[in-house]
Amino acid sequence: MVAVPPLKRIAAFMKRQGVVPGIQLAHAGRKGSMQRPWHGNGALTPADLARGDRKWEIVAPTSEPMAEGHIVPRQLTAADLARLRTAWADAAGRALEAGFEALEIHNAHGYLMHQFLSPLSNTRTDAYGGDFGGRTRFPLEVAEAVRAVWPADQPLFVRVSAVDGIDGGWAMDDTVAYAKELKLRGIDVIDCSSGGLFGSATAARVKRSWGFQVPFAERVRREAGVMSMAVGLITEPQFAEAILQQGRADLIAIGREALVNPCWPQMAEIALGRKPVEAMDDWPVQYGWWLKHREWAIERIRADAAAAPGEDGKEMRQ
Repeated sequence: MVAVPPLKRIAAFMKRQGVVPGIQLAHAGRKGSMQRPWHGNGALTPADLARGDRKWEIVAPTSEPMAEGHIVPRQLTAADLARLRTAWADAAGRALEAGFEALEIHNAHGYLMHQFLSPLSNTRTDAYGGDFGGRTRFPLEVAEAVRAVWPADQPLFVRVSAVDGIDGGWAMDDTVAYAKELKLRGIDVIDCSSGGLFGSATAARVKRSWGFQVPFAERVRREAGVMSMAVGLITEPQFAEAILQQGRADLIAIGREALVNPCWPQMAEIALGRKPVEAMDDWPVQYGWWLKHREWAIERIRADAAAAPGEDGKEMRQ
């Protein structure tokens, strides 16, 4: 059980900084009790256990492990699924109590919901397996349970792996059909990623290039009639803005680029035309106040350089 008070402090801090606090809910399913990604992202080894990692019982749509050598999961029963639906709704309730104002249900990257969706991992023969309707049944039930708890005026996202990128797996046509069903259940935004059913979250035969997953978001938006979010190697503010202006997605998600540059949103605002001295009024005051003084100094240097060319007749470097 996650305690609400620590999360409440985090959400309150985010609001004080002018940020809409959001949270993602996920269940690892058969990807639980694995190596930490930076230790190999595979099955636990004696070295991992010596570091203090531990094994625990994991569950999945079937008793098939993710790969050879991984822990064999326990197949979820109908009673287990009923308890999990309640657990997802309870988690959404705690997120609301903590003060979060946006919530995402993780259906991607080989975690439990994705395991139910993909025909490669869901080979059940009961009402929760088989055809598209059976495989989507439990994830849709979870979406309904969470939406019933989450306020109608606060956005609810679902993150999907739009394609498995594996022969015979979940495909783009499935994602469009699934997005239509999610829309009927009150989901506001489909967050379009890909891959990860086996191995790491980025494991898929999907060629990577700048914005390589944008076409997934574009097709969901166009064919399912629901808002979409694009993610994946969107690193430049101008590119992100172009995706929005071209109507290819409604939102842009920045992940690893924000790890490279935690100030990416602030720098994007400047890159897209706002004067730095104005933009820095909205930065955290603890460093924005000083950077604003620095920017004034830079503006004076540039003005001096323009008025006094260097010895080679060219302006000094900025």
